[in-house]
Amino acid sequence: MTPPLLHIENLAIHRGTYRILLPRLSLARGEVAAITGASGCGKSTLLEMIGLILRPEDLDRYELDERDAGAPLDIAALLRADRQARLADLRAQRLGFVPQSGGLLPFLDVRQNIALPRRMLGLPAGGERVEEAVERLGLRPLLHKKPAQLSIGERQRASFVRAIAHEPDLLLADEPTAALDPFQARRLFELIVETSQRLRIATLLVSHDWGLLRDCAIRRLVGVPEDGGGGTVFRDAA
Repeated sequence: MTPPLLHIENLAIHRGTYRILLPRLSLARGEVAAITGASGCGKSTLLEMIGLILRPEDLDRYELDERDAGAPLDIAALLRADRQARLADLRAQRLGFVPQSGGLLPFLDVRQNIALPRRMLGLPAGGERVEEAVERLGLRPLLHKKPAQLSIGERQRASFVRAIAHEPDLLLADEPTAALDPFQARRLFELIVETSQRLRIATLLVSHDWGLLRDCAIRRLVGVPEDGGGGTVFRDAA
């Protein structure tokens, strides 16, 4: 049996007296799952913990499968030991991010923003898959423009292409279609699913668009009130 790419158990953090808990999550390569729930329940916070941006307070297990190694990488141990340099390397090499704001650097044009994660890893800019995504999302006429010259939706589309440019193992996207019109939202969502499956990227995204999730048969992790009302527990939808 092929091991999952990502396996997490009992990942938790407090925000004041409010607790956010993910009891268990496993994702295979090429699998797409969505985090859903009411506004303010901790969806983005959960994504930041999984993305090694925010350090959890409690964590039993966090492992990433290593392609050529006999055992998975123990990220929980790296977090406990506060191995910041190693964690930064993992974020750059194995993770891709689509932040809610787009996160493009304002002093770089779209082409330079997309090339940035590859340049940071010493890889050549561009590539067949990047060019295909640029074409399908209609970004070709925008490559010379700075983020300030783009609409919110255009920035979000460019941010997605940047996030997959270095072909990460795990893609994390925070409301990637929220600023798009229905046509562009579906187009981007379908491309995320197709790209994840084709490149065998495990993808976890935050989304309120239940229609898109249903139409694309996306697995959902739903935030529900914790017993006692003191937080949110994220569990697979029945």
